[in-house]
Amino acid sequence: MTIWNLGSVNADLVYRLPHLPTAGETLAATSHSKGLGGKGANMSVAAVRADAQVEHIGALGADGDWMRERLLSYGVGVSRLTTIGPTSGHAIIMLDEAGENQIVIYPAANRLIEAESIPKALSAAQPGDIALCQNETNAQVEFLSHAGSAGLRVAYAAAPFDVDSVRAALPFLDILILNAVEAQQLEQAIEEALNTLPVADIVVTLGGEGCRWINRAAVTDLTFPAPRVEVVDTTGAGDTFTGYFLAALDAGETTERALDLAQRAGAVMVTRLGTADVIPTRKEVADFFDPA
Repeated sequence: MTIWNLGSVNADLVYRLPHLPTAGETLAATSHSKGLGGKGANMSVAAVRADAQVEHIGALGADGDWMRERLLSYGVGVSRLTTIGPTSGHAIIMLDEAGENQIVIYPAANRLIEAESIPKALSAAQPGDIALCQNETNAQVEFLSHAGSAGLRVAYAAAPFDVDSVRAALPFLDILILNAVEAQQLEQAIEEALNTLPVADIVVTLGGEGCRWINRAAVTDLTFPAPRVEVVDTTGAGDTFTGYFLAALDAGETTERALDLAQRAGAVMVTRLGTADVIPTRKEVADFFDPA
C-alpha cells in the first residue's frame, strides 16, 4: 500500500537562543543550521522511516532542487513534486534552552499548487491506500475529495490550525489528527465536542502526557501515556508521530499498536535537534527503548 501526502516542503533555518524573544527584543543566536522541513516533508520522511511507501505531492520554487534530492535520497517518491515560481517555502525556527520553539513560516511555492493537477497526481492510487494532508498547502479540499472518491483512507493533520480549513476538510475525513491546543480551539469554534464529529477516528496528541484516541463506531475515548525522555527539541515531534501512526495503520497494525509506535517515535524525536533530517528510523526507535 502507499501513503499519498499532499504536503509542504520547507527549508528550515534553525536558531538556538538563550530564551525565546519577547516583543522588541534582539537576541544573539548561539548556533544556526539549515535543513529539510515543512510539516508535509516531515510526515513523508517519518512514514518512510517507519517502512511505508510514500508519494509526496507538492511544489518547490526554483531554489528547491536540494530539497527534492534530499527527499529522494530518504526514499520519498518525488515525481509529483513540481517546480512553481522562484522561491520555495521556508521557516525560521527559534529554540530556547528547554527545547520550546517559536516558528515563522513563509509558504511561497507551497501555496501555489494547481488544484487541477490533483487527479493526475493521484491517478496511480489504489483503494485502501492512505491520503494525507495538512494546512500548509492550498488545494486541500480538492485533494481530500478526490482521494475519498477514489476509495482512499483520508487523514488530515489540522496544523497550522485554522477553523475554516478544518470545517472544509471534515466531510471527507476518516482520520483527524490534532494537538491539545488545536482540539480546544476546534471545540470552541464549532461549539461541539470532538466525540460528536462525523470522523471515524480522532487522535489528539498531548505532548509529554501522551495521546487521546476517539473512535466513533466503538464509542471509544481512551488516553495513552507517553514514554518519558529528556527533551532537546520539540520541533517535528508531532509530524513524526503522524507519519509513524499512518505508516503503522498502512501496514495493518491495530490503532492501539500504531499509537504506541507513533508515541515511541515522537519521544525519540524530541531527544534530537532538527526536523526531517533527524527523524529516527524504526530500528533506531526500537534500539532506543530496548538497546542490545
